[in-house]
Amino acid sequence: MENVYIRTGYTDMRKQLDGLVDIIQYSFNLDPYSNSLFLFCGRRADRIKAVHYEGDGFCLLYKRYESGRLKWPRTGEEAKQISAQQLRWLLEGLDPEQPKAVQQWHPRWPKNPENSA
Repeated sequence: MENVYIRTGYTDMRKQLDGLVDIIQYSFNLDPYSNSLFLFCGRRADRIKAVHYEGDGFCLLYKRYESGRLKWPRTGEEAKQISAQQLRWLLEGLDPEQPKAVQQWHPRWPKNPENSA
């Protein structure tokens, strides 16, 4: 999958596949036939719908959480691209906008190439 997009704000979860594809195509000017995953969340934040085109047709996935709520971004109504890590956080009930706990660090080795032996 190339990209993952979430629709911020609220989505009417009564919408079926065609209604969600219309949002992707006409509200956000994105290509629903691309190799992307599009996620939608309702007001209660305990269920999501996902739309993905698989080359021969659309796949509509639905997940209802039995306990807990998703930390879904509620400001505005836009298609927001998220990373694979943010997707994992989101589906685990964590805030996808959390700061990184540890920054990646790459040592420069050897530190001084003239003194390496």
